[in-house]
Amino acid sequence: MPYDFTTMPDRRGRDAIALDMIGQPGGFAPAGPKEGFSPIPMWVADMNFLACPAIQQAVIRRTEHPAFGYFQPSREYFDSIIRWQRLRNGVRDLEAKHIGYENGVLGGVISTLNVLCSRGDPVLVQSPTYVGFTHVLENNGYEIVHNPMYRDEAGIWRIDYEDLERKITDKHIHAAIFCSPHNPCGRVWERWEIEQAMEIFERHQVWVVSDEIWSDLTLADHRHIPTQSVSPWAREHVAAMYAPSKTFNLAGLIGSYHIIYNDWLRDRQAKESSLSGYNSMNVLSMHALIGAYSEAGRLWVDELRQVLTENIDFAYDFILSRFEGVSLMRPQGTYMLFLHCEDWCKAHGKTIQELQKLGTDVGVAWQDGGMFRDPWGIRMNLALPNAVVREAFQRLDRWVFRI
Repeated sequence: MPYDFTTMPDRRGRDAIALDMIGQPGGFAPAGPKEGFSPIPMWVADMNFLACPAIQQAVIRRTEHPAFGYFQPSREYFDSIIRWQRLRNGVRDLEAKHIGYENGVLGGVISTLNVLCSRGDPVLVQSPTYVGFTHVLENNGYEIVHNPMYRDEAGIWRIDYEDLERKITDKHIHAAIFCSPHNPCGRVWERWEIEQAMEIFERHQVWVVSDEIWSDLTLADHRHIPTQSVSPWAREHVAAMYAPSKTFNLAGLIGSYHIIYNDWLRDRQAKESSLSGYNSMNVLSMHALIGAYSEAGRLWVDELRQVLTENIDFAYDFILSRFEGVSLMRPQGTYMLFLHCEDWCKAHGKTIQELQKLGTDVGVAWQDGGMFRDPWGIRMNLALPNAVVREAFQRLDRWVFRI
């Protein structure tokens, strides 16, 4: 591989909450390790790889010009997104007018819902639920209605369509959030699954905000299907949110974008996003996206997907062969594992909090799955060099699951 995915950069003291927040009191981060164990950041959803060189080069080139005044997004910015969506997702009819900047996906979600709903309205989400959805919906006064998913006989997470339609009718729901690929479960939805969901939404005239920030990080032979592509109705009634931040680990630079084809919704969403006076692009973020969405960036992502697939395959097989009582689905996308530990905890007389502490004691900084609505869950980030992933699971095997 021409790119380096074996070196883990030292991020301590470099503005990385993934490491600097570990063990901090009163926060949402995992506890710190006992003496003698180094921390392994496997909680917050960012990556522990060297950045794609094309991004650094693009940002450095821009900083070499000694002026940083007001600016407008360039034609190259929009062309980069259009080209990326065509090559990665097969999107053929995207125009610059359909693309709008967002400081973040969650901000775009709320701006769109504010157009479609009144505060206090019910908004439907699948559960397990990304904790970011929970926070922004609660903070903005929306009622969260959960559509619990289930695991089929093969262990694959599935949408409960009967419950979905029943909740829509019973709660008079007019807007839903759809997460594709799904965080934290790691599902990459097949076309028929998206089509069936959209048929229900169309039947009841439910607008959809689709979070597709993980769309580039599919694993093995799985491929992302843009939600807007499955039907004419979906094209006009879905607002899709994307970003290079998850794909290229650029969250610290800030910058996402939406794709909205419907003129009525796009105009009103843009107005809603503008009301704070803050939803505006950073010039370095713009050049970072241009560098990321280059040919070099595409090659980097393809190598990254191979590395993540190898990490996922190793961890999945290791857990099933050694951690009796822990169940999970092999992720099809993202770089997160979502463990269900109820049987293990009950067999060993442990609470999920005690199990989590056993892991953090030996430096495995994993994440409380209760935040995602699984009281027996743990979420784990595998976007680390393979040798570090192996070290983490060897620690868990030796000091945690062999008690």
